[in-house]
Amino acid sequence: MDARERYMLAPMAELSHRVLRELIESFFNQGEVSPPAPRFFRAAAREKMLPPPPLCGDTPQRPEYFTEMISAAGLLSGGPFEKWYLDGGPCPERLVYQLLGADPDKLAAAAALLDSRDCLGIDINMGCAAPAITRTGAGVKLMEDMDRAGRIVAAVRKRTKKRLSAKLRLGPRPSPAGESPKTPEPKIPAVFGSDPAGLPGFEYLLAFCRRLEGEGAELIILHPRFSDEKFKRRARWDYVEALRNGLSIPVAGNGDIASADELVRRGEAGGPVMIGRLAVREPWIFARVPAGNGNPGGAPGNFPEASFLEASFLEETALDFLSLLSRHQPPEFHLSRARRFFRCYCDNFTWAEHIRNKINREETLSGMGRVISEYCRENP
Repeated sequence: MDARERYMLAPMAELSHRVLRELIESFFNQGEVSPPAPRFFRAAAREKMLPPPPLCGDTPQRPEYFTEMISAAGLLSGGPFEKWYLDGGPCPERLVYQLLGADPDKLAAAAALLDSRDCLGIDINMGCAAPAITRTGAGVKLMEDMDRAGRIVAAVRKRTKKRLSAKLRLGPRPSPAGESPKTPEPKIPAVFGSDPAGLPGFEYLLAFCRRLEGEGAELIILHPRFSDEKFKRRARWDYVEALRNGLSIPVAGNGDIASADELVRRGEAGGPVMIGRLAVREPWIFARVPAGNGNPGGAPGNFPEASFLEASFLEETALDFLSLLSRHQPPEFHLSRARRFFRCYCDNFTWAEHIRNKINREETLSGMGRVISEYCRENP
């Protein structure tokens, strides 16, 4: 596997937009300045007369960027905010648009529109378990209907030349032998088989993914939790490894990556790795992956991890996010996107819940920035 295909940013509602992508890209530099942070770099550049770090360079640690889910129906109807969801900057060559829907024809038509744009690929959401999504038959609900899921992939494959992928969960939780299934009139067996390692439901998962592969999917991204499981249950990475052994296309794993060390270990274990919340909490995480055979988790220039948690660094990164948000998202999105970002990012602070609550009470981006700055100066 090429190193440039090893890391991915997950599709996250109200988070996987241009602002987060630009923030992540800003942490990469030409190896002359440490730490690789936007404002630190600008200060060093002023002293050394260095050029600003290029966005969208060709370093192996730079990830693929999946967008937040885009409704196929909304895209086709030309809603007023669709252009913001379609903004592929700053690195369209590493961008993957994720489509949401349950109708093969609408998804295919939406894919045809995206095919004309500069992007790396198109992904079909078959993993979202939010009730508002599953009630429409989309998201993980598609995993209960292998035939419909297969027809969707086949229809989209005919309308795009871009790389085609599907992001899944493990599917509905298997019903133990002798018990009634949890979903009414399921279109999947009530009792799943297991592979020799004893993974409940794996037989159906493998058959499902082979159907998608046969219809033209080139990549599977697996979030190894069942449909009804939230983040309290640890992701089952043994399913990822088993699925990689059962398919001829790549399988990316996603879930519960907690550090740069673990990101590197998973990436070197034989398949792509996708992260979500960790990249929001630590937007510099990809830049901390060593470019060569260095110490896993060591930043470029061997910059120590503790320096990434200095108050001045955290303040400057937060202010950069707010500045980018004001430039690249419409005013209607500002507060919701900022609050969603700080829900994760504030975990870097000692009094995380306290500062989260203060930020949530603010009604302007400048007010949020003021809260961050005051806190960091009081808690250096």
